[in-house]
Amino acid sequence: MSFPKLQYQNGYGVSPSVQPQCQSPFAEARMTNGGRRAGHDRLIPCTRSALSQCATRLLSALLLCVGCGFAVSSAATTPAMVADYVGNGACANCHEQATADWTDSHHDLAMQEATPDTILGDFDNAQFNYHGVTTTFSRRGDDYFITTDNAKGALQTFPVNYVFGVEPLQQYLLPLPGGRLQALAIAWDTRPVQAGGQRWYHLYEEEPVLAGNPLHWTGGYFNWNTSCAECHSTDVKKRYNAETDQFTTHYEQIDVGCEACHGPGSTHQQLAQKGALSPERTGFEMSLSARGVWQWSEGASIARRTEALDNTLQIDTCGRCHARRSTLGDYHPGRPLLDTHRLALIDTPLYWPDGQIRDEVYVYGSFIQSKMHQAGVVCTNCHNPHSNELVAEGNAVCGQCHTATQYDTPSHHRHTAKGAGTACVGCHMPSQIYMGVDARRDHSMRIPRPDLSLSTGSPNACNQCHTEESANWAYSALLDWGVRFTGQRNHPARAFHAADRGDVRATPVLLETANNQANSALLRASAISHLSALIPERTASYLSLWLSSPDPLIRQAAIEAAGHLPPEQRLPILTPVLEDPVLGVRMMTAEQLADLSAASMKGQAEQIAALNKEYREVQSQHLDMPSVLAQLSRFQLAQGETSAAEAGLLSALEKNPQSSIARVNLADLYRSLGDEGAARAILEEGLALSADDGAMWFSKALLEIRDGNPQAGLKALETAATLEETPGYYHYVLAVAQNDQGHLDKALATLHHIHNMAPGQPTVLSALMQYSNTAGDRPAAERYREELRATLQAAGLQ
Repeated sequence: MSFPKLQYQNGYGVSPSVQPQCQSPFAEARMTNGGRRAGHDRLIPCTRSALSQCATRLLSALLLCVGCGFAVSSAATTPAMVADYVGNGACANCHEQATADWTDSHHDLAMQEATPDTILGDFDNAQFNYHGVTTTFSRRGDDYFITTDNAKGALQTFPVNYVFGVEPLQQYLLPLPGGRLQALAIAWDTRPVQAGGQRWYHLYEEEPVLAGNPLHWTGGYFNWNTSCAECHSTDVKKRYNAETDQFTTHYEQIDVGCEACHGPGSTHQQLAQKGALSPERTGFEMSLSARGVWQWSEGASIARRTEALDNTLQIDTCGRCHARRSTLGDYHPGRPLLDTHRLALIDTPLYWPDGQIRDEVYVYGSFIQSKMHQAGVVCTNCHNPHSNELVAEGNAVCGQCHTATQYDTPSHHRHTAKGAGTACVGCHMPSQIYMGVDARRDHSMRIPRPDLSLSTGSPNACNQCHTEESANWAYSALLDWGVRFTGQRNHPARAFHAADRGDVRATPVLLETANNQANSALLRASAISHLSALIPERTASYLSLWLSSPDPLIRQAAIEAAGHLPPEQRLPILTPVLEDPVLGVRMMTAEQLADLSAASMKGQAEQIAALNKEYREVQSQHLDMPSVLAQLSRFQLAQGETSAAEAGLLSALEKNPQSSIARVNLADLYRSLGDEGAARAILEEGLALSADDGAMWFSKALLEIRDGNPQAGLKALETAATLEETPGYYHYVLAVAQNDQGHLDKALATLHHIHNMAPGQPTVLSALMQYSNTAGDRPAAERYREELRATLQAAGLQ
């Protein structure tokens, strides 16, 4: 299972925030469905609920697809006038089959008003007990209510305004002050009784998530306005006022309607009424038609597209919601995904080292890694875009392009009886459970690799079915079948796993992966990101090459990698992307040039000023999110705006007191201003809330050492080290502190522990060499000297 992690920040503005309650509970929202639920204007309690990207995963049993790509379709037209939204009713008369397919689909039922027809849970005074809190579900006529713990832990009765989802679970949206809707963390399991359903259950059944916890339903992780709304309704405008901490969120249609994907339809409707529609003049800004024609060449077992896919507008459109991403500016139909969103790369804890889904990353990120994507497969080759159903049953979906005589046989799948082992998806698209009951399939469509399970810990489909067996058993079975994997030692998964553990010997494979144009853009960008974090100096000679890539993911990763260079050296390298056509690339460029002095800008001063202005405008739309406030504060500090940065970090902590990155950055800011007392107070307040936060313990340790309290600093370092999942930097600094305080034996023990658990770290080897020499163990010192030399040589540093 995968739910929002408490302190996870990944630099994409993805981590949601805990928002304080405010006044004025109502906001105006226009509901113009035009279909079964006739369009009308009314005031609705439009409060905030559900989750920001990290938390959007908590809700999205409803959303499913994929994509990445950036070309504009030749069939697209630019209407003479700006198109407006007209509602599904305007589409239904001409598009009867699409409307019939869409009706009662997950998109249609993404969000609904709470009525006897839409409520699926037991509201007959049913009760649910959770860690001492008894929640009661009741009904008064056609109105529904939930009595549960509020933000202060007291029982309070809330009206149910909306329902979210239909299968395999349904959540309920409750109003809070400030124009917010919140998704209750107690959900109704809509599966049949025989499947374990028809029950109330808590999304965090194993741990107490009570009032005051950021994951409590009243907090920002469950805020509808911040993130859920964008993908569960049509043409959503969040409209957050940072000064009043109020939302006046607006949508054109309550659910995911025709125009959520196709864009506003008034121009298309006008052309249709005039009989003036044509393939070249559709009235839409883009065409989502991309299925293509697939044929088998003589003797082939796999079909190929007769014409290469020249754009990925369709999967970009799906990826807008079916991806682990954060929102940038307003969405414009037909724009590249990275022009409106930032995409999460293959990284821990979102993905396993081999790119398999781990945390809730939806479908896009895994699909664009696949050979199917590279071959030109799009979402609608497998899914009916209107009903969300598969276009065929079982193996017949894959049989559209893979001949059954070759692939749907025991000689291929190695299983004789009909069952999970004979299903294509069983081996190539294993599922993970999210939100307690929702099984979602990995769309990277990879071959099971138990050998990678042994070396990296990644799961494999064999053992996900044969749970009683080991990865060794599965690997042996493949060997017995004659399956041999080539390039095991140089597989990117092994390099990503090693890089996560600080092993610089992964450098050559990371470089090869980043530069191999046969790899997917996501894999290449992820390799650049890993390399930049591991050993940034090795990226310098490749930056210009990567920045000239036609793929914005690679350009964006290269810009981030340039961050290790001095500001004056960054500008000449990044000048070509100052006016990049993709917003996500420009945003990253602005961040990397934020600390550039005016004297260094020379002829680019006007371009950089425009870039900075755009960056601020985009970020100002998302000041409800602590992670964005932390990002913006770093930008402001680089620009010398200390007071604004402090205010932003304080606002982030007001919204989420357990935001580790905001708290540590604020403590560092106070330290830089010479206010050690304020820094100490901020950290101690945070540790009282999150005693298991290693970053805050580490920051406190440095503060104690600077304040002349070495013993307290050492104790805090020991705590930080125990919280480090893989021994690395915190352990290394602990060893240095132990040696500085006269504990050479303890320092060597700490270094030996790091080296045994996570070898290949030059700083650790260097310290082992020096400390062994100090201890009089010359043979050990010489041994570590040779190992350090070999390690640096393997990394290309010698």
